[in-house]
Amino acid sequence: MRNLTILCFLFLLTACNWSASKEEKTQELVNKEILSIDWEDVDQYPLFADCDEIASKQEQKQCFMATLLKHFSKTLEESDFVVKEAVKDTIFVDFLMEASGAISLLHIEKGNITENQLPGFDQQIEKSLNSLPKIEPALKRGIPVRAKFRIPIVLQ
Repeated sequence: MRNLTILCFLFLLTACNWSASKEEKTQELVNKEILSIDWEDVDQYPLFADCDEIASKQEQKQCFMATLLKHFSKTLEESDFVVKEAVKDTIFVDFLMEASGAISLLHIEKGNITENQLPGFDQQIEKSLNSLPKIEPALKRGIPVRAKFRIPIVLQ
């Protein structure tokens, strides 16, 4: 009987030790996996309805950017900007797309000439962002994530 008690006690110690060891190994694997993930890049770019979700990542990026720039161009062409002299500038629009698909303007980087010649430009860009058609958010490992983008707009 005494041997059986000692055997049970040793078994319990070994089982607890094995369980703790398994948890440590699992945590170690999770930590390695997290370190291997490139958090600066998405697996799938945000998609407009006319973009192909099974296309390559590069094609998705091109479709996203082209659709976005086409929308900006259309919105800006509808605006009546009056300028005193020709404006040639590249404007950078920084915006954030939430995991829900909502978009918020972060910053517009433009030159002084553009600032002086086109005083309502920022509002037009924000209006254009707010009137975008529905966009599916970017994905990382199949999970919608928030992503920051910088779009160049060339004014001529």
